Amino acid sequence: MKISYKWLKDYIATDLTPQQLEGVLTQTGLEIGSIEEVESIKGGLRGLVIGEVLTCEKHPNSDHLSKTTVDVGTDSPLPIVCGAPNVAAGQKVVVATIGTTLYSGEEEFVIKRSKIRGEESQGMICAEDEIGLGKSHDGIMVLPADAVVGTPANTYFNVESDYSIEVDLTPNRIDGASHIGVARDLAAYLKQEQAIVYTKPSVEAFKVDDHSLEIPVEVATPEACPRYAGVTISGVKVAESPDWLKNRLKTIGLSPINNVVDITNYVLFETGQPLHAFDANQITGNKVVVQTLPAGTKFTTLDEVERELHEDDLMICNAQEGMCIGGVFGGIQSGVKDSTTTIFLESACFDPVYIRKTARRHGLNTDASFRFERGTDPNGVIYALKRAALLIKEIAGGKISSEIVDIYPTPIEDFKVEVSYANIQRLIGKDLGAERIKLILEGLEIKIDNETETGLSLSVPPYRVDVKREADVVEEILRIYGYNNIEIPSKVNASLQYSNAHNPEKIRMLLADMLTAQGFNEIWSNSLTKASYYENGETYKDEHTVKLFNPLSNDLGVMRQTLLFGGLEAIARNANRQNADLRLYEFGNCYFYNNDNQTADRLKNYHEEEHLALFITGAKERENWTSPQAESSFYQLKTYAENLLAKMGLKNDKLNLESFSNELFSEGLTYSTRNGNKKVVEIGIVHPKLRKQFEIDNPVYAADLVMGTIIQDQKNNQTLYSELPKYPEVRRDLALLLNKEVQFGQIRELAFKVERKLLRAVDLFDVYEGQGVPEGKKSYAVSFTLRDDEKTLKDKQIDKIMQKLIFQFDKELGAKLR
Repeated sequence: MKISYKWLKDYIATDLTPQQLEGVLTQTGLEIGSIEEVESIKGGLRGLVIGEVLTCEKHPNSDHLSKTTVDVGTDSPLPIVCGAPNVAAGQKVVVATIGTTLYSGEEEFVIKRSKIRGEESQGMICAEDEIGLGKSHDGIMVLPADAVVGTPANTYFNVESDYSIEVDLTPNRIDGASHIGVARDLAAYLKQEQAIVYTKPSVEAFKVDDHSLEIPVEVATPEACPRYAGVTISGVKVAESPDWLKNRLKTIGLSPINNVVDITNYVLFETGQPLHAFDANQITGNKVVVQTLPAGTKFTTLDEVERELHEDDLMICNAQEGMCIGGVFGGIQSGVKDSTTTIFLESACFDPVYIRKTARRHGLNTDASFRFERGTDPNGVIYALKRAALLIKEIAGGKISSEIVDIYPTPIEDFKVEVSYANIQRLIGKDLGAERIKLILEGLEIKIDNETETGLSLSVPPYRVDVKREADVVEEILRIYGYNNIEIPSKVNASLQYSNAHNPEKIRMLLADMLTAQGFNEIWSNSLTKASYYENGETYKDEHTVKLFNPLSNDLGVMRQTLLFGGLEAIARNANRQNADLRLYEFGNCYFYNNDNQTADRLKNYHEEEHLALFITGAKERENWTSPQAESSFYQLKTYAENLLAKMGLKNDKLNLESFSNELFSEGLTYSTRNGNKKVVEIGIVHPKLRKQFEIDNPVYAADLVMGTIIQDQKNNQTLYSELPKYPEVRRDLALLLNKEVQFGQIRELAFKVERKLLRAVDLFDVYEGQGVPEGKKSYAVSFTLRDDEKTLKDKQIDKIMQKLIFQFDKELGAKLR
């Protein structure tokens, strides 16, 4: 939100510069993003002066140019070649001298000494559109005869200079979304050191001139509209706004439209209360009804877009049809036009949830909806209405033609909060004293209902939607007092705790360190993602998705069920920026909705799981001269994942392995625990169709580790150690001919069943298919490592073990020795 420095000073008398304001407001919780000097005319008319045309004659080398001499108040007149048809001797004109910069939209050009058709020209006689004073380009701008030669143009035209201050509002500080709101905070801060207050313009002059245009109002949906007020004004003349009003709006980035609409915008940014002006002649049936309309009703808004209404969209209607989407956007038919002479002026308080949902449904974000979504002041409705009505009478003429209609069936009470001095001191860390605390609360318009020796009973006005607890009040006191004014203590108190329980964070850091050491980079993806990722899904079904009631956009409409899509988005983004060789990992929660077995406790229908995702794609190593470049592979990622599991004590001999394929992975392996059959990790090759959806060319390999299972398993593990073996290991190799469907995991599992005591490791070091191997078969070269920790193994003992293995491989797996 932008505020004007000069406009702000209408409400508070302060000598603080814009730069000093930046420090004060940021400290009080209204962070300043930027400060920019703004002039009512771009460039401030610098370098332009008032001149008088002394002579004017036809250019000797052109039919449409004139040779002039112009007095601009210097020692000698300037020769200027002019192409305007209306230039003549004796005229007072605006002259751009050499070095002056002129602007045309976003473009700019500098006036230079030049020769035009052989004649010297030392300036330019300007038309009004060339200097930003109008749109006419029929000829040069001719000034009244009393204009003084040599007067700077910015003085003659009274060019205003102001500062636009960008306030980065946090969602809870909607009370600061106006000039008066900012002035209130500023006064509360300055009041601690000097007697300073902010003042609001008086509306005491408001009175009803006649009752010629009474328009009744009905609120059919009071839950969506706690308060609605309106008044009529007749005899209005819609025209261009005066310069002071246009300049105020331009400073904060608004384009003036007409005097009535400009006044509603002015009051919005002055008070924070949105208003809307209807053409009273377009109110069919002479009645305003606040209600919802049937779903599917068509309505055309001011931007000429026909929209289909939802059944919960709050509408401001006449007796027959909708005129405005309440609190969001006006309709094309009922708005103020140049021909409007009577208006119905609306000021209301709408329910934030209704407005937020409507704005999101239709993709509309207006200054009004921004404020209504966060909560406006129900008690400021009438003040803003009177303020706007008086300004319309002053600027657009007319008379107030009805009493104010004010429908407020259930007035919103102040929030009652109890605070104790002891808690204020404890939370702030400093004793501010009772008097200073009361002074700050008074400056914030928080009323003190009762005071005791130990604390205060307070009434917080409803416009402070975020101040409802004692801690909230303490935060208000602290931000006005100043965070920087709290001294750093000389000592810090801390409590030490020790727990034998496994620390999940420590486990995460251990895994992260391992992955980083292997060349992985950590990524963070948004937990909110596209609903389209789960449409028609089999692995992650749409009905199990946690959906948002009021999503910020369609791309952030649901909560993720898997980290896979976020990782693919990161890979696609990097690949598009010439960074296709990637190793990525991400810790994150996934969210699920159980719609199959719902319980009475609605929260139990939802659950979340922590996962760790790994992704590799592109080249295995960076290109270098020492070794040929190779592509990443499934087995490379499998090794990374198994090393992580081994570090956590989950070795392959403790896990079940199963192959799988689905719409996300063309091939993959699932590791699960033998006791409980809980999934530990899933490793797979991302399906080409899914890669194509993300426009990724290289194969992508992904692993999904279930952190909950890993951390839970850690609780059952004990750290063990053993002495280094005294006796040597023995290795024996077998070349086994097997059916293609037999997996190495089956061989390893069977080997450890046959020999539990002496067998230490089983490894696969070669796989062969091709010439010499029958069709449907493959050859595995497998190594077996044996060791006895009590004595040296003998050949006879080793041979006996190997024969048992060969027999069982033949019996169980149909394996033959090659």
